[in-house]
Amino acid sequence: MDKLPSTNISAGNSTVDRRSFLERSGYQHLDQEDLRVLIPVVLGIICVLGFTGNVTAIGVLITNARKGKLSIVNALILNLMLADGLVLAFAVPFKAAAYSRATWTLGLFVCKTCDWFLHSCMAAKSFTVAIMAKACYRYVSNPTKQVSIRLKTILVVLLFAWLLACVVPIPQWLFATLQREAGGVICLQSVPSDAHDFMSVYVKAYPLVAYCTPLSFALLYFWKAYGRCQRRSSKTQNLRTQIRSRKLTLMLFSLTVAMAILWLPQWVSWVWMRHAFETDGIFPPVIFTLSAQLLMFSISLVNPLIVLALSEEFREGYIDLWRRLTLRKQPAKHKPGPHTPSAPKSPTPRPERSAHLPPHRSEQTPEKETNQSAGEESPSNKDGIVLQDVEQFWHERESGSQSHENDPVPWEHQDPREGKQ
Repeated sequence: MDKLPSTNISAGNSTVDRRSFLERSGYQHLDQEDLRVLIPVVLGIICVLGFTGNVTAIGVLITNARKGKLSIVNALILNLMLADGLVLAFAVPFKAAAYSRATWTLGLFVCKTCDWFLHSCMAAKSFTVAIMAKACYRYVSNPTKQVSIRLKTILVVLLFAWLLACVVPIPQWLFATLQREAGGVICLQSVPSDAHDFMSVYVKAYPLVAYCTPLSFALLYFWKAYGRCQRRSSKTQNLRTQIRSRKLTLMLFSLTVAMAILWLPQWVSWVWMRHAFETDGIFPPVIFTLSAQLLMFSISLVNPLIVLALSEEFREGYIDLWRRLTLRKQPAKHKPGPHTPSAPKSPTPRPERSAHLPPHRSEQTPEKETNQSAGEESPSNKDGIVLQDVEQFWHERESGSQSHENDPVPWEHQDPREGKQ
């Protein structure tokens, strides 16, 4: 890491060279061929799995909102999942493409907007978590009274959070530029000399505004909310509402802790790089910088899993959404016809008998219907073939031509007075 690959540091252009090395060591240019393949593959897996989970979560939350379950907490969770989906859809693919190339081939517009868009989405998530903590504390303070906020108010709060998140990382967009070198074109941060003092302050203030202050505020309020949930044990308190408040606080607190832990290495790497550039120190290792970025992107994959694991309401909504998606195709496969059980028709005998009835006999005789209702077996075998002897027996019995000696049921023709004698 102490040697510059294909870059010579001189006194005249040391700023440009160190900027180039700064970007090479942690953003786009990887010298090892295996890393050029491994990192994009890992980013692709995170992108596919995380995007699927976030889209499913968004669908569940929108379905619950249409059912009348609109609240400030659900709206903030929806905004959090939306930011995760934007990161996975627009930032991660460009990062993977940049890591797989030796030079920058995505153009000036992507060079200027990629990092700015990523930092904006991450800052929006941080501000959303802070607002969510305050809303959770208000709900837990009085769980019997639902926090009813109009849709207009929710939209104003979310719009303010996104505007602030887009303004804070503007220097990432202003100072991004393309520079041509011997090995090709690179995308780097080129700070003019007159903006050096501003960037010195910005490097120290930006992590405080985007990471430290919002997440510290959120952790504090979640801790207070969880403590209030533990202390509320009055007799008039609804037990179900109290348990719901505790589970909601635990879920949101887990989201905040996961985001703080997984995002921390990226901020350490970011501050370390800028500080090493200003003081001519040692830059962070490439493996550490890559691992920090992978952990940051994995936040978008972990958030839907936390909500699914800790929210019973979300699990029920997910099951309901899955049933709706699968049941829509069933009526097309099983359309009711004139010969299906759903069509109206006259009563039929048992299936084993009706399967072998002659086609010209649509109705049964009263005698056979009486025998079937009484549970008697028909004089036929399992294959539906009538035996000749049995058919002759029934024919002789019905015609009365059977002799008295060969009559198998003589008691039917016996005189009752003979039995008394």
